[in-house]
This record gives sequence, C-alpha cells and structure tokens, in this order.
Amino acid sequence: MSQDALSVRIDKWLWAARFFKTRSLATDAIDAGHIRRAAVGSVNGDRVKAALIVRLNDAFSVQRGDMVQTIVVTALSDRRGSATDASTLYRETDESIKRRLDQQALRQASQSATPTLRGRPTKQDRRKLAELFANTYSDQRS
Repeated sequence: MSQDALSVRIDKWLWAARFFKTRSLATDAIDAGHIRRAAVGSVNGDRVKAALIVRLNDAFSVQRGDMVQTIVVTALSDRRGSATDASTLYRETDESIKRRLDQQALRQASQSATPTLRGRPTKQDRRKLAELFANTYSDQRS
C-alpha cells in the first residue's frame, strides 16, 4: 500500500517516514503528546491517537527532543523504505525550517561558549576551583 492508499494510521506513517525507528516508539511519542495536529496559524494543535487516519495534505507537529518540526503529508506509505523515499512522504513548512535552523545556531553558539574539559581536573585545576569556591563562599558570609 503506497501511493494508491487512501489512508494510513499515523503510527505506521511516522515509522515509514523515518521519524521513529520502531512503530512502538512512534506510538509512545503519540501517547506522550509529542505528535499534534497542526492547525494553520496556531501554535498548539490537538493531540492525536495512534489509530488516527492520515490523509494527504494533513499537517502535524512532531516534537523530538527540544526540536519541533511542522510537516505536511505529501504521500502515504505503510512500508518503511530508504531515507530518500521517506523524505518524499512529507514536506517541512518554511516557518519550521527557519525555527529549526535558529535553534541549531543557538545551540552551536552556546556550545562554543562553554569550555570543554577533558578527563579529571589536574592539581592546578583543583586549586583554581578551590580558590574560586572559597572566594564565593567568603563573599556570601560577609
């Protein structure tokens, strides 16, 4: 059942579109409220159930981690294919792409601002930390 299908369950479609590795993970995400019907012009849509029938041009918001994608269904399939086949099943909205790229840039900027520590602190690092905390606590007591 691929293009000639009139409808597919949303848990099967999310699995076939490679949003989730297994169908049970897709069902768990649906039950947790991470998949919502996206209404045009609104931020939060209605929660969906795993047995919801997906049709062409349906819009959904899919939350994975801290990223939320708003997608529009462009094709139906209940079979999991290659990643290139899966990418033809949906289209991400322009606002969603912009929001995702902004989040990605913000995440990269925050990661570059934090120092990376490798392994255990050296004796010199421990002394600096002890001095820092001693100064911090002595300032609070005064």
